[in-house]
Amino acid sequence: MKIRFIEPGNRPYQKTLLNHLVYDRYIRTPSQGIITLATILHQKYDDVRCYSESISEIVWDDVLDADIIFFSIFTFQAERGYQLADDIRSKTKARIVFGGLHATLNPEEAMAHADIVMRGEGDETILMVTEAIENGSDISEIPGIVYKDGEKIVFGPKAIPPVQIDTVPDRSLLYRFKEATIYNTIWPQVHASRGCPHNCAYCSLVAAFGRTVRCRSPQSVIEDIRQAIDFFDSKYHRLSRVLWITDDNFFANREWAKSVLNAIIESGIKYHFTIQARYEVGFDDEMLDLLKRAGFFQLAMGIEFLEDEAFQMYKKKSTYSEILRSVKNIQAHGIQVRGLFIFGADNHTVGIGKKLADFVVKNDIVGVLIQSMYFIPGTPVYETHKDRLITQRLWSRSNGKVVHKPKQMSPVELQNEIIDASSRIYSFRRFISAMIHRRGIDRTLFLGECLWQYFVRKDLREDLAFLEQYCETQQEPAPNRILTHDHKWLGIGNIPSPVHLLRRVIT
Repeated sequence: MKIRFIEPGNRPYQKTLLNHLVYDRYIRTPSQGIITLATILHQKYDDVRCYSESISEIVWDDVLDADIIFFSIFTFQAERGYQLADDIRSKTKARIVFGGLHATLNPEEAMAHADIVMRGEGDETILMVTEAIENGSDISEIPGIVYKDGEKIVFGPKAIPPVQIDTVPDRSLLYRFKEATIYNTIWPQVHASRGCPHNCAYCSLVAAFGRTVRCRSPQSVIEDIRQAIDFFDSKYHRLSRVLWITDDNFFANREWAKSVLNAIIESGIKYHFTIQARYEVGFDDEMLDLLKRAGFFQLAMGIEFLEDEAFQMYKKKSTYSEILRSVKNIQAHGIQVRGLFIFGADNHTVGIGKKLADFVVKNDIVGVLIQSMYFIPGTPVYETHKDRLITQRLWSRSNGKVVHKPKQMSPVELQNEIIDASSRIYSFRRFISAMIHRRGIDRTLFLGECLWQYFVRKDLREDLAFLEQYCETQQEPAPNRILTHDHKWLGIGNIPSPVHLLRRVIT
């Protein structure tokens, strides 16, 4: 059996000097999901390889004669994944299998481009599917499977969360991953636990995987960390030696989280770590002390909103005063706070951009990710807002752009508020201050943030014409990117030199 995995790119990889400077323009850190599943299959099948358009082009001569091609898609990648799958199906008889978060929540849609859809986590399902295809046996009883019987879409038994999740991904199975570690813009990642006990209305995690939290053994996590660091640092000298623990809620199981942090401390691993967190960890002094001792220099906090009304509206169990207390206590332990925010709540009005920028500067938030409110089928917020969506099918917009009509401002105004907030937070004055006063990894990361946010704003500004036309006509204009036969995107425009880019960013 020849088995290939593909992770499509919302903006596919291009070779450019910008990859050394700007994350998520033409390069981004590939998902651990496909590598983990490929590792599981590689224990039985020799000819297994992954491709991610996050870090490389796809070698089509190698892919098109595969027996099975697995696609893993998030919402922002879905359209690109469907295009690639349709093109492959026109050229080969390979069995196409879709999985991932978006396919889990939209199986009927994905089935239009696939032979099989795998819902939920595939750690145990994927071997059953592969063996069934290899042997030509019945797949109807495989948990989590969606398939076609003639023209009828058939749902198999309910997906069952896997019991064994200790697989350490073999990163060498991903094509050109080792070569891509020369870029400081991508970081090693480790996923240590799965699930979240909370139920925020906009979050697709619970809708897809439920509220049960499952954890890897501390020994498995430590081995994964060791291998990730070795994979990234053994060939090139990297400036940003940072590893990201990518769990949605690492601290949900407190005793387990403490055991992992203690294991990192006892291992003697000396590295910079960052991790996502809810605000509650800011009240846990014991946990904060362990994080500091283990090498965690920054927490990416899902703050989302600055108004108690918005927290209540979207079932986010937070208050503004609790957020402030948490931030101050985390900083008091010598750990930085990075803020993750959502614009477009029903109570948001013009001026939200300045409000957020003032909050970030006043409270020394070291960096931000700002996204417009997003709506994925299967989430409560989708059901309450689906009549206000700009489009229900343009999934590629779900990467931060405005996708709905807010209650108290226009879509154009909302997108301008995101641009305004970014411009204020990453202003010329703050850039110069950071270059003078910050040191080491902090200076490097802020420079990278400035470059990244410049391109975020550039994309959002260019997209304003789409929003204006949509609001005027209520019809979607023709897309400005098309897929050609050799799988290249057109309409991307000229790429500035790094020197010219930096001059534009700081002016």
